[in-house]
Amino acid sequence: MLLGSHFPLEGAIDPDIGTNSITNYELSTSEYFAIDIQTYTHESKSVQLVLKKPLDREQIPFHNLTLIAYDRGKPRLSGAVQLLITVQDVNDNAPLFNQQFYRVNLLENALNGTVVIKLNATDSDQGQNGEVFYKFNEPVSQQVSSAFIIEPETGIIRVAGEIDCEKRNVYEIQVAAIDKGQIAMTGHCKILVNIIDMNDNTPEIIVTSLNVPVPEDALKGSVVAVIRAYDKDSGENGRVSCQISKNLPFIITPTLREYFSLTVNGQLDRETMSEYDIEITAIDEGSPPLSVTKSLKIQVNDVNDNPPTFSKISESVSIKENNPPGSLIYTLSAFDPDISQNSFITYSIVDSTIDGIPISSFISINPENGKLFALLSFDHEQVAQFHCEIKATDAGLPPLSSDVTLYIFIEDINDNGPRVIAPLPNVESEITEIVPRSAKAGYLVTKVRAMDADSGYNAWVSYELRNFGRNVPFTVGRHSGDVILMRQLLESDDDEHRLSIVIKDHGDPAMSATVTLVLILVEPGQDLPAERMKDKRKEVELPDENIYLILSICIISGVFLVTLITYTVLRWKKCTQEIDELKQNTMCPSIAGSWTYSQQRQYKVHLNGVPPKNDLILFTPNFHQSSLCNAHSNTGSFASNISAMRE
Repeated sequence: MLLGSHFPLEGAIDPDIGTNSITNYELSTSEYFAIDIQTYTHESKSVQLVLKKPLDREQIPFHNLTLIAYDRGKPRLSGAVQLLITVQDVNDNAPLFNQQFYRVNLLENALNGTVVIKLNATDSDQGQNGEVFYKFNEPVSQQVSSAFIIEPETGIIRVAGEIDCEKRNVYEIQVAAIDKGQIAMTGHCKILVNIIDMNDNTPEIIVTSLNVPVPEDALKGSVVAVIRAYDKDSGENGRVSCQISKNLPFIITPTLREYFSLTVNGQLDRETMSEYDIEITAIDEGSPPLSVTKSLKIQVNDVNDNPPTFSKISESVSIKENNPPGSLIYTLSAFDPDISQNSFITYSIVDSTIDGIPISSFISINPENGKLFALLSFDHEQVAQFHCEIKATDAGLPPLSSDVTLYIFIEDINDNGPRVIAPLPNVESEITEIVPRSAKAGYLVTKVRAMDADSGYNAWVSYELRNFGRNVPFTVGRHSGDVILMRQLLESDDDEHRLSIVIKDHGDPAMSATVTLVLILVEPGQDLPAERMKDKRKEVELPDENIYLILSICIISGVFLVTLITYTVLRWKKCTQEIDELKQNTMCPSIAGSWTYSQQRQYKVHLNGVPPKNDLILFTPNFHQSSLCNAHSNTGSFASNISAMRE
């Protein structure tokens, strides 16, 4: 209603007249209403209710007033009436929400139909003016309309689509509450829906950098790979840590946000492990935690860190003498655990000499396959064995090498026959020996000795008689070569016996030599014929080698004899000096002399091999000199007697 609006009231009736009739009206105190009295005549008056202040039904729906009419009589009389004023509603109030701004948390992956919030807007109007319905403010974003719906009558907002925090983590919804008045009025509010992240995404691993293969001499801390591990979730659900299997020479450490470094953490050895299958596991901190594993192959690159090695540090090889030049002696083989050019091996002979001759004159080696060849025909009697160093070198940078010592033994074959060295060397015809007829059985006539330049079984010689008659009284030892009289000589025995002794080695095939032994039987005191004596003198002529041997023995014996004589003379001289000193000490009358004598005597006894004896004599200083001298003299005599007895 407009201010100043008048509402006519029915006036009061007073049957009195004149001054006793109604003359005035009074209205109870009210800030909204006042009374307006219009007097037309003395008896005609108009009473109207005037609006002083706009009415608000929502604040005061009813107004209770008292209207009092007074007359002017004496005493003055009055009459009262209660005015009950009802304020009628008009649509002057828009709907109001409890809050102008709402904040709501919603779990992601919420099911369709899940209640997000229930809105409540009130309208203080009545009837249709106070009836409210709800709707999204226009225009509605596609994200909101696809994810939520609102019930117009209840104001409940429900989930109607996919809620994914990784796609959208907050929604802003504008809602209008509209009443149903003829001229509709609208209230507004805003809802901020925060999507609470759920641990519904597993971490992801991306290898952003990979440095393979890794050299096996890589230093600790060398970066092998840079890895990005992240999680689409947020908060703790999106925090990711990485780990790898234990007992590996690698470690993974965080660097920047979401980035990790795979580095070397131990000694790599391609020969032990040439490839590593590393499983990298990324784990988030959600509850329950989610994880993902990615396999990474790390190849180890070879470096030349292993020299070629032989199976043994030394090897023995045998080759038969008289081999054809160029024959294969042995095949050497070295192993290098490296690969590619680091394992390509070449062989060479280390320079050395054999009796001043370069070893390269004897043998050669194929540098590629290690085959060792003889360059000449070996002779066991000249070189029985020799050794050489073979070096194996790889083709790495820098090259590495190792050596093996090869001991080459020249096997003897039976290529030398026996040679007679006794009784007379270098005699190729006959040897004459004299045998007295009085010799008894077992008499040693002579010793036949032979030498074979071969060795081993090939040099083992045996002796036997060949083509001898039945009555020959002599025999030869099979292994000793001793020519022995088997029986007593008879008068019927020939004066001369020719024994053909065959000296044979045990080689295969066997080789032999023959010596003829002429044995002449003579009576005691009988001489040989002149021609036999000449032959005998020829036989006893000593070769040059024996002369040199005899001279060497004589020189050595002479030197030994001179040394022995010199030592004896020096020893005798030292003993003489000790006796003279002993005599001088016995003549000294002083106490110091007694001490010296005593100590020298101890030394003397010790030299003689007898356990040392302490014969120190102590004197009191109160004795006279003469007494000391006498005592000393007696003691010296006593000691001399003891020494003589011991000797």
